[in-house]
Amino acid sequence: MDALLQELDTKLRQWQLDITQQVRQCLAEIIELADQDALDILRLRLVEQEVLDLIDEPETC
Repeated sequence: MDALLQELDTKLRQWQLDITQQVRQCLAEIIELADQDALDILRLRLVEQEVLDLIDEPETC
């Protein structure tokens, strides 16, 4: 976990401010869901987004 936190700290210093803010917001949401024992909701959202991304992809014929 320490290595992960160290890498995150390094990246937060390297990324542009808007990216850093988005990452911080996502992490806050993950922590909140974990505190509520509701991470399965996050997984469902990720799967939903993957499906939407597939639908949006242009057809290759």
